[in-house]
Amino acid sequence: MSDVATLERPKPVDGPDVAISCSVQKIFYGAFLAVRDSNVPIEKGKITGFIGPSGCGKSTVLRSLNRMNDLIKGFRLEGQVNFLGQDIYGAGVDPVVVRRHIGMVFQQPNPFSMSIFDNVAFGLRLNRFKGDAAEKVEHALRRAALWDEVKDKLKASGLSLSGGQQQRLCIARAVATEPTVLLMDEPCSALDPIATRRIEELMLELKKDYTIALVTHNMQQARRVADVTAFFSVDISQGGRTGHLVEIGDTNELFDSPREEMTKKYLRGEFS
Repeated sequence: MSDVATLERPKPVDGPDVAISCSVQKIFYGAFLAVRDSNVPIEKGKITGFIGPSGCGKSTVLRSLNRMNDLIKGFRLEGQVNFLGQDIYGAGVDPVVVRRHIGMVFQQPNPFSMSIFDNVAFGLRLNRFKGDAAEKVEHALRRAALWDEVKDKLKASGLSLSGGQQQRLCIARAVATEPTVLLMDEPCSALDPIATRRIEELMLELKKDYTIALVTHNMQQARRVADVTAFFSVDISQGGRTGHLVEIGDTNELFDSPREEMTKKYLRGEFS
């Protein structure tokens, strides 16, 4: 995975339908054990939702899928995250290349202080794209359902857009480099209900071409858009909080007939 060519030769991981096989034994920040025992397969062409209370490790696990946690001092993962048949934490793996193939959309819309066009083209230039950038930008904006709203003001600042438009701009920026997987960390938490609905509709459209992993605090949102849902919880002992996976399965089955008592309590609102 030290170069793009290596990543373009996929191999089966836990079966042909799994894009990322995440097997987390432990995740530490310094001496703090943040997550334990969380094995999460991210299935191709599906939306996998991560739900659970605050501090349960769902965002930590999500950010481990493209090595974003590497940017946090003291981060250490015990286990494996396999993408296209390779452990992305293996020796010699370039995290920048990993993130080129596993894109990220964050909780708060974070457009750069530059034009709408340059926001979308940023990743293309970073990756030294030699083709028609204008065509790529238009395609990405169309994929993000934003083209018709901005096509006549591409030179305007991305910061001039509304919150929902800014988030769709960030999605366009993420898909411009044509990743295999999109990670979305609470992408609607800062948006109003109308903008949230548009992002949810966009996610359902994008899963035709991308595999998506979604962290959300909104259980109704998980039920509306996720094909598979993973429920995380948290252990509290000796003043520490350690997150872990409780169960994962088909979204309707998990919500209607959860296997674990902890999941049942959380879905009933009894989690404290």
